Amino acid sequence: MRRYAAVTQELLAQQLIQTLIERHPGGHPLRAGLDAPGWVELGPLIDALGAGLRALGHPVAVVRAGDFYRDASLRFEHGKTDVESFYTGWLDGAALQREVLRPLGQPGGGQYLPTLRDPATNRATRSRPAPLPANGVLLVCGELLLGAGLSFDLAVHFAVSRAARKRLVPDDRRWTLPAFDRYDIDVDPAGLADVVIRYDDPQHPAVSVR
Repeated sequence: MRRYAAVTQELLAQQLIQTLIERHPGGHPLRAGLDAPGWVELGPLIDALGAGLRALGHPVAVVRAGDFYRDASLRFEHGKTDVESFYTGWLDGAALQREVLRPLGQPGGGQYLPTLRDPATNRATRSRPAPLPANGVLLVCGELLLGAGLSFDLAVHFAVSRAARKRLVPDDRRWTLPAFDRYDIDVDPAGLADVVIRYDDPQHPAVSVR
């Protein structure tokens, strides 16, 4: 049974920064997955993490999983609201592993590809590889990230309950709700993650660190 401690947003950022530093492998950049439904606003928290880590001497790279979605012809083969495709086929996990996670698992750090494809235009971004030294921290932000064999050194799951998902999801994403219900059952991200943050109310989160 996990134990949770209620925190403010400011304390949440501080605790996550401390955990990221404590769990840093040392020989290569820390590769952290931040797993949350796509409509959950993590921008201010990610900005706070980046600022805090850089102030402590740790370079930070942020990668959006959505920039590693498959080509639209594959994603939307069965329609734009097909739950099975969304659950298993939107993210190009092999590309994320090959272009980002594996290179940064090498001793001393390496170069990673910041983006692969613009999910809105479906065009290749043609971004250039960027370096991240061994003391750096990579934050990969996206949804349905856990249980897919991605090489995260630390997994952070923002847990939004089924009831809260129904309440908070935008109308144009309501069709995705069955995928998150399945994710809770098949993967159990709250049981798999190193850090779980209850996020039904972002202004009143609660944290559990394993």
